[in-house]
Amino acid sequence: MKYAFTMIELIFVIVILGILAAVAIPKLSATRNDALIARMSQNISVAVSEIASFGVANGQTTSDLSLMSNAISGLVVRNEATLDVPNNAVDISMGTIPNCIRMEVVKLGTDENLTISLGATGDGMGDALHTLFDSAVFPMAIRGALIEY
Repeated sequence: MKYAFTMIELIFVIVILGILAAVAIPKLSATRNDALIARMSQNISVAVSEIASFGVANGQTTSDLSLMSNAISGLVVRNEATLDVPNNAVDISMGTIPNCIRMEVVKLGTDENLTISLGATGDGMGDALHTLFDSAVFPMAIRGALIEY
């Protein structure tokens, strides 16, 4: 007597595997996007801390934000950000949006403030990144009359 699966049993297994794949693949994709958004949020938070520390430690800032922050330097190397050196700024991209977040050091006399402005929207990943930042915290004083050394 031969032991084997019947054709109907094989079809049921294939159908069940298809259903599992249809459910699992979108979940895995969403998990990947969430991880990318969390990584970008962490990079921006680290960059804010590094720029503030650089300004306090050196008593000044530079027009190239990648020289003040390793996080921004890494984003530029990975083509996830574009430096705007003449304006003391960097445009950070997320998803399909090239200017999702703009970090800028604004100089007014001896005062220097770090600002983060939320850029273009329309991409799910960019919109999710926007929700992670409270723009009311910015501008943040880096140097000037409000800072005591």
